[in-house]
Amino acid sequence: MDIDTDEPNLPRAKPAFDQDPHRVRELSERNLEMAIGRSVRAFRRAQGMTVADLAGVTGLSIGMLSKIENGITSPSLTTLQILSHAFSTPVTSFFRGFEERREVQHVKAGDHIEIERRGTRAGHQYHLLGHIGSNDSGVLVEPYLITLTTESDTFPAFQHDGIELLYMLEGEVEYRHGDQLFHLKPGDSLFFDADAQHGPEVLVKLPARYLSVISYKQA
Repeated sequence: MDIDTDEPNLPRAKPAFDQDPHRVRELSERNLEMAIGRSVRAFRRAQGMTVADLAGVTGLSIGMLSKIENGITSPSLTTLQILSHAFSTPVTSFFRGFEERREVQHVKAGDHIEIERRGTRAGHQYHLLGHIGSNDSGVLVEPYLITLTTESDTFPAFQHDGIELLYMLEGEVEYRHGDQLFHLKPGDSLFFDADAQHGPEVLVKLPARYLSVISYKQA
């Protein structure tokens, strides 16, 4: 008697990510602790110190310093004063991250800026949808609306730092990434390492429009 050893078709498990996009910050006090922790870590790294080095200089335990840097505990004013002496910086400097304004940009329809990115090809229209410069995240993001027309040439050999996301809005293109070719239609997306050669190789249906979001580390 034959036994069917095939496993039943089970629903594909959804990927799990650590970051909750709908998470609400717990309390303003915890926000302050996180801001102080980020500042302490930034000052320590700027001076080329390890946590052990800082513990040796201040007399604070490695465990306590780790809790402070991770926003787990609220340091006393005495502790902040000890740290300020170690870094030769005012106590108030630890609170700047909490008080600073977080940037936001709203670009109205038709107000986006048409630019020429380094390496822009003939007929490739790039509209920058927003820009936030140096920030605490350590990441820069460039969001573009790209339009290809009958005047656009094909160029499957773009290559630059970072990670890129394409989201197709209109038209169809054959888009190359490395040795693979993808037929992109409206609603399709492509997420890839931009260090590999990539770009539109065949313009199937024009005009073609897609969002391009490039993220990379701050220099």
